[in-house]
Amino acid sequence: MNRFTKSGWLVVLLFTLSTALMLPAADAALRDQVFETVLPNGLKVILLENHKAPLLTFQVWYRVGSRNEAWGKTGLSHVLEHMMFKGTEKVGPEEFSRIVQENGGNLNAFTSRDYTAYFENLSSDRVQVAIELEADRMQNLVLRENDFHTERMVVMEERRLRTDDSPGAVLVEQLEATAFQIQPYRWPIIGWMQDLEKLTLEDLKVYYQAYYPPVNAFLVVVGDFNREDLLSKIETAFGPIPKGVAPDQERGRESLQLGERRIVVKKEAQLPSLVMGYHVPNLKERDSYVLEVIAALLSRGKTSRLYQSLVRGKQLVLSADADHSLLTRDPSLFYLWADPLPGKEVADVEKALDQEVERLQRELINERELEKVKNQLESSFIFAQDSLFFQAMVLARYEIVSTWRAVDDYIPSIRSVTPADIQRVASKVLIPDNRTVGILVPLPPKEGKTLPSGPAIKERVIQ
Repeated sequence: MNRFTKSGWLVVLLFTLSTALMLPAADAALRDQVFETVLPNGLKVILLENHKAPLLTFQVWYRVGSRNEAWGKTGLSHVLEHMMFKGTEKVGPEEFSRIVQENGGNLNAFTSRDYTAYFENLSSDRVQVAIELEADRMQNLVLRENDFHTERMVVMEERRLRTDDSPGAVLVEQLEATAFQIQPYRWPIIGWMQDLEKLTLEDLKVYYQAYYPPVNAFLVVVGDFNREDLLSKIETAFGPIPKGVAPDQERGRESLQLGERRIVVKKEAQLPSLVMGYHVPNLKERDSYVLEVIAALLSRGKTSRLYQSLVRGKQLVLSADADHSLLTRDPSLFYLWADPLPGKEVADVEKALDQEVERLQRELINERELEKVKNQLESSFIFAQDSLFFQAMVLARYEIVSTWRAVDDYIPSIRSVTPADIQRVASKVLIPDNRTVGILVPLPPKEGKTLPSGPAIKERVIQ
């Protein structure tokens, strides 16, 4: 979840466009431009000066997400994100956002499996506003029963709208609950409805104390500031906060899957859908970069293999896609999905997807096609950093998984992928015994209910 409205996204987009950076050369080392320090209380501070515009983004990242929850307590991370805007002894329940906006800034937060992050985008001369507000709620959040009941209801309604009423989201949620049997990626970020209903204010207080101390957080600031001056302000505001105890971040890992798993979800929808999820390594293994290339090869743009074969050639599907999440703390899934055209059989679509995977395993990709895909990935990676906000975000996401310094490894790792690597990894992990297949069987709408328009799978929720 995040708290963006359409207008909120517009503000961030305008901030993004108005803070465009001079794009770095492909061989420029970001690690040489970033400053890192750790305060005595364990809070890591990551700073990147950029003076192209008198703006900055101030971000606080906590190493806690749905993976840190316990069975029966799912949704805690997300509910706590909501409650972080409900004030302290100094700042009233509705004042946090008002103060930032009155100072010309915008703000928001988002929760994932691996982290919860908060940010303010401001004029650089207003940085003290963000510093004081974030330091205050890191240690002084007031958790009130009335606020908790209200925000829990808001999250439950969010779940109804974004998941329960979305055929594609339900399909992916059920697939992940089947694919993962041990690690906590098996439950949704927003939580199961029955768990949300049972959460208590005491659950939230315990969770806040365990996962929101400085030792489990870090700051990322990118923009127009003087490093020494900003660091002094950060040390003054955040330094006195008690260090706390670093929580155990180790979680159970999946055992080797012993055979293909299949699920069928029957839900009101206009069309059937198909999703496949293959267990794959994360950033800690080099093969994860090979999977980045495979995903782009299959689905990036209208020249991609899935589009050319399933959409344009065989005319089997409305859309087909592949997705690989490189930056996950634990090993995740490589997804293939497709929305069959009306009148087309899911079995035929599955066969066509399998044929494209088998082609990767059987034939070496030619150098020209591989070079095109690498160019696409490299340009996307560079352009994703053409704003203060997203440059801070990419540093933070790498920091969550390993270290922000690994951001400089992306392009060389992509460039080093060979045709033989693609064939080897596809043959190793994109096999039936390593996957879970989910099929959405559409049911007619209940009386008086309108079905969502458009392909069901495009409403998926994949983080």
